[in-house]
Amino acid sequence: MYEILDSTVLCHIGYVESGQPFVLPYGYTRDGDSILIHGSTGARFMRAMAAGAPVCVTVTKLDGMVLARSTFDSSMNYRSVVILGVAEEVTGEAQAAALDTISNGFVPGRVAEVRSSTKKEWAATMVLRLSLAEASVKVRAHGADTDTTGYAEGEGEQVWAGVIPLMTVAGEPQPADEASANLPLPASVVRYLNNPKA
Repeated sequence: MYEILDSTVLCHIGYVESGQPFVLPYGYTRDGDSILIHGSTGARFMRAMAAGAPVCVTVTKLDGMVLARSTFDSSMNYRSVVILGVAEEVTGEAQAAALDTISNGFVPGRVAEVRSSTKKEWAATMVLRLSLAEASVKVRAHGADTDTTGYAEGEGEQVWAGVIPLMTVAGEPQPADEASANLPLPASVVRYLNNPKA
């Protein structure tokens, strides 16, 4: 579970409000036996989670398209985690540490390269912690079924079967402005290019 959670930064969080299900994408970082999520203090979804709304968080890594000799037997290779629970708001001094953990979880080492958040920015940001106590893992990581049922003798072997591996690859960094274009890439970006999380 930790390996899957540490391999990406994007989750989808579902909850129900007034009988209507909502599922929204959020960035997250694993911190020990919990995940940290941050968002605007003005966001209805964040306020609902802080108030104790039960949530379902899913994280999925798509690893490959599995192509069998029939569409029925075709599938996908993936790794997924489902987390159920109620989030708790992180406040006070712990909030600043949690925000640093989140930022370094997205791009390791970045916090040391930029200015600290201001009190105004902290006040506008809510941090939630969700325990991994109630979580499950599901993985499919094998090849295509080579069954030729439904084909005439010898025809099935004429249809290609196999796996198309999929992976995240970081592209060329794009400077935000001329000042950034004239600077060398920071160490955090160089490290990230060699081991992207997405």
